[in-house]
Amino acid sequence: MIYSMTGYGSSQLLLEGVTYEVSIRSVNSKQLDLSLRLPSILRDREIELRGILIPALFRGKVDVTIRTADNSLGTTPQVQINAPLLRAYYDQIHSAIEAEGIPQPEDLTRLLLSYPGVIVEQGETPLTDEDMQLLRQAIGEAVDQFNAFREQEGASLERIFVEKLDRIATLLAEVDPYEQSRITDLRSKLEERLAQLTSIQYDEARLEQELIYYIEKLDISEEKNRLANHIRYFREVLVQTGEPDPSRGKKLGFIAQEMGREINTLGSKSNNAAMQQLVVRMKDELEQIKEQVLNVL
Repeated sequence: MIYSMTGYGSSQLLLEGVTYEVSIRSVNSKQLDLSLRLPSILRDREIELRGILIPALFRGKVDVTIRTADNSLGTTPQVQINAPLLRAYYDQIHSAIEAEGIPQPEDLTRLLLSYPGVIVEQGETPLTDEDMQLLRQAIGEAVDQFNAFREQEGASLERIFVEKLDRIATLLAEVDPYEQSRITDLRSKLEERLAQLTSIQYDEARLEQELIYYIEKLDISEEKNRLANHIRYFREVLVQTGEPDPSRGKKLGFIAQEMGREINTLGSKSNNAAMQQLVVRMKDELEQIKEQVLNVL
């Protein structure tokens, strides 16, 4: 079983007339890159929330957003501008502009009002331990939905991989009829050319030795066996059970690289137009595998 790095999950929690909306989205990335967006009431809890999320997300570029919406009827949220903090931000920016000789931002007011803590909602009560426990449960629900989405997408990827591997295996089997015939054709061409050179005397025994040596260098049995083994190992990794494992996608990537090496060697040794066409088709299937492996967790 494999998991995709693409995922989505969400949940909602109602606390004291305020709805907390949790959403999680992700795309592929080499490592875990977590972006956490929180309302002001949860900013002092960021480290705690990261500690909850990181072990459950594994890998990928993940955006986690928690939004709040006041559901109180007939009330208007009261806000206040923190004037001392606003002045401190302004003084710092103004000093930097003068010291560095850089142009002042066109909309400095909007910029200042967007800074943390400048606009404060009145009556905002810190969450209790009981509230945080409920919020953690809501986050857990979003994570469960998120990982279920990843599992579903992983199943789709697995079907694609199996289809591509089957095609490569079929193409590899189609190489067999050409393997011996290309050697026979090569021998016939060489003997025909030598027959045309009537003025040259040569040692037939030595020629036979040289032919055997050349034919051995063109032998592709080892490459075929290794490619078949890589295909089998890729399938084994696909069906391994267990929790999401960040190393599985990397392992599949390594196997795909090894498959590419063997296919390239087959192409360089083929010395036959029909075999080269089969190799090109194998490369095309493998390239599609490599593209999709980037999405595997």
